Order: sequence, then structure tokens, then C-alpha cells
Amino acid sequence: MKKAVRISLISGALLLLLGASMPVSALADTANDATSSSESTNASSGQAVQTKALSKPYVVYGSGLASEDKDAVSKALDVQSNYQSLTVTGSDYGTYINSAGTSDASMISSVSLAPADPGTGVKVNIADYNGQNNITQVTSQQYAMVATMAGVKDVIITVTADKTVSGESALTGVYKALAADGLTLNQQNTQAANGIMDATQPAINQNKDDKKYPGKLMAAVGSVSSDLAKQRQKDNQYATQDQIKQMLDDALAKQGIQSQTSTTVINNIVIALGNVQKAPVSGTSSYVDNAKQVANNISNSVGNKMAQLKDFASNADTSGMMGTLSRIWQSIVDFFSNLF
Repeated sequence: MKKAVRISLISGALLLLLGASMPVSALADTANDATSSSESTNASSGQAVQTKALSKPYVVYGSGLASEDKDAVSKALDVQSNYQSLTVTGSDYGTYINSAGTSDASMISSVSLAPADPGTGVKVNIADYNGQNNITQVTSQQYAMVATMAGVKDVIITVTADKTVSGESALTGVYKALAADGLTLNQQNTQAANGIMDATQPAINQNKDDKKYPGKLMAAVGSVSSDLAKQRQKDNQYATQDQIKQMLDDALAKQGIQSQTSTTVINNIVIALGNVQKAPVSGTSSYVDNAKQVANNISNSVGNKMAQLKDFASNADTSGMMGTLSRIWQSIVDFFSNLF
């Protein structure tokens, strides 16, 4: 009898231990995943948001990459032996970015994709190739916010190229890697997100001498997108273009860059935000927090390096957590053993 009681008490303690060790974000994600799965069932293709952690790291080479440069690109991306290798093609670009597609030879950029700890969001590093940054237009902050709008979360993305390119097609490799990992993002989301990249690029180019501008612009755009998604979910209504413009003007003013952003650019961003608002991603509760978090992360971000070593999920971190749980569990066992 005493043995049975002891087993019951220890079993209950184990359940409490496991519950305590599970991050609140994991519990929230469970609820959000259910919402995402339900909402994405009616989508033509793919999930509305990334609903599970990336299971392993990937490297995705552009099909236009010269074979003799592959080793140097791998080195730039810091590819390890456990990375799964893929190739992204012009057809993939047609699937995820623009239905018109493009040629295989034009797919120059390569990316690596590594799991990040829960709650990290999307962080992007642009890596030099042989000492030179060959991504001439798109910034780390744009990549991070656009990927988030496409439904990506909790990953570290590194981008490079063996020759100078604008970098606009690089995210195709990210979406392909997620598909290989068992999660294909909704095409309406990825295309709407790419519209944000197209709409913000002229403003980035016009303010290329202001290193803080990309982070501030994408933070403003991301915060508005988060608010639009929250409004859509609360009222089941879409904001008008005039309402979106007022929200964007306010966000740009808050970031101190309204005067640096032309009316034409603002109008184009308003249209692009309207498309993201209507995409499935904005119907998911997790997107509201994901977009707001990334917007906060990039608000003061400057330069090509957003992620640090501590942001990468690692086996060592997992081992450390399990060691801690093991010690706590043994203490519980010892405690209850001494009671009987």
C-alpha cells in the first residue's frame, strides 16, 4: 500500500515537473497551432504559419551557383556536416514568390536555415562572400520582417551569393527548406510578403546612407501589420486603405522617418499591407505576436548581422536542460523515498 502511494506521489511530481519545464510559449503555440491548422485547411496550399520547430538545419543553394564556387559559398554560410542540402530553382520561385517564375540561371543567392530557440522570432545574417557583401539591395531587416509575414518563425537565416545580386529571390530557399522539413507555407502568404519587399525596396534605396533606416522602416511596417491582423481577428473586418495609411503614417512618425519616406512609397506600402491583411497569415493569433516581436527586434537593428551565437538552438543547450531536469527529478525521488 505504501509503495502504491509512493508511486502515485512520484508520478504526480513528474507531471508537475514536466509541466513546469515546458515554456509558456510552448503552451501558447499549441493553441495557436490548432488555430493555424483550422484556418489553413481552407487554403489552396500550405499552412498559414509555421506550426512546428525546424527539425534540423538546411542549406539551399541557388541553381545558378557555379559548381566551382559551391565550397566557398558553403564556407560563407558556415555549413556543417549535419546540414541537409537542397537546390532552389526558377520553378520554386514561381511557386513561392511570383507565379510567372524565372530562369534557373537567375537563382544566384544561397541560404542556410538553422533552428532557433522558441520565441527568438526570425533573425537574418547576410554573410560576406570572399570578403564582399554581394547582396546589394535587400537588408537583413527586410528579410526578417518579410519572412515573418510569410509565416516563418524561430529560425536563423543566413544569406550569401557568389556574385552581386539584388537578393530578392533568396527567401525562396527558406520556403523550400521548410517544405522539405514537412511544412509548406501558404502561397498567398509568401506572395503577399514579397509584395512588402517590393514596396519597401525603393525607400531603402533612397535612404541608403542612413544605416538605421531599414530597421526603422520595417519595424513600422511590421507593427502596422500586427495591428491590422489583430483588428481583423477582433472585428472580422479589413481596414480601408485610408485607415492603413493613417496607421502607417503614425508608425513612421513614431520611428522618426516619416519625412524620409516619399508619398509614392507610402502609398505602395499601404497597398502591400492590405494584401498581407487579407492573406491567411493575418487570420492566425500567433502572427500578431510574431510580427510585433520581430518589429521590436529590428527597430534598432543596424547592419547585416542580426543573430548571435546564443540565438541558435543547440544540442548542448538541450543536454544542459535535461541534466537540470534529471537532478531535480532525483531530488524528488529522494524526498518521497525518505517519507516511507
